[in-house]
Amino acid sequence: MGHFYNEGIFRIFYPFFDDVNFCKFEESPNPLKDNFSIQASVYSQFRPHYPDEMINYLVSLVQNRDEALDVGTGNGQVAAKLARTFKIVKAIDISTRQLENAARRDNIHYSIQQAEATDFGDHQFDLLTVAQAIHWFDFDKFYKEVYRILKPDGIFAILGYALCSTNPHSDEIIQKLYSGILGEYWHPERKYLDESYRTIPFPLDEISVPKFENKFTWTFEQLEGYFSSWSATQQYKDKNNADPLDFIREELKQSWEASDKQVTFPWLLRVGKLKK
Repeated sequence: MGHFYNEGIFRIFYPFFDDVNFCKFEESPNPLKDNFSIQASVYSQFRPHYPDEMINYLVSLVQNRDEALDVGTGNGQVAAKLARTFKIVKAIDISTRQLENAARRDNIHYSIQQAEATDFGDHQFDLLTVAQAIHWFDFDKFYKEVYRILKPDGIFAILGYALCSTNPHSDEIIQKLYSGILGEYWHPERKYLDESYRTIPFPLDEISVPKFENKFTWTFEQLEGYFSSWSATQQYKDKNNADPLDFIREELKQSWEASDKQVTFPWLLRVGKLKK
């Protein structure tokens, strides 16, 4: 299998990766829902990175920093940040192509595994994270696995981000794409992100957390690349053999070039500990 990775673009979006190597994985057939393999390289290039202040806050809640697990790791950006602090980081995903684009450090160990049925030991991890992925899981089975592999005093965290906001005029055009053109192409699970993960089942003792957001200055190409990484965009392409961005590209480009080019992402964070 070939690589789907552009190092120059990757480093523009993820400058904190100072010594990145990239790893290959053997193709493994998997019947589970995999919505990001086709556009894995676009995903790794154009998705926003989680802010250091949020990761640092999360790490500060953990008593011991021996071993962390990032579930649904995708391109490994959360795993890479955790690797700065934890002795060992395990990271799993069902997408071979995502893992081909994942950043690798000496203390990160990737494997292709289902979130609901891992091969890890009982009470193995001090921290378990799920970034922008839990809405795809079987909740009952996944939380049963969380209770099995997380240490009794460990921390569990759901991370994510909702739809970005820009400026009033560009936002109207983006909504035309998001809710109108792509409305029927979003998977039902997307509603959990639209609801800021507040309606996700959370059978743990929840910890109150601060709010985080990130502001970026993006070129139009970066904005367009982000929209291209959406699962609904790929669903539309697969069904219609056409690019849905064609319907709004010129209008949005004109709006964007006349704006301050600011993009704001509200970050989602829910944190908890196992119920005693």
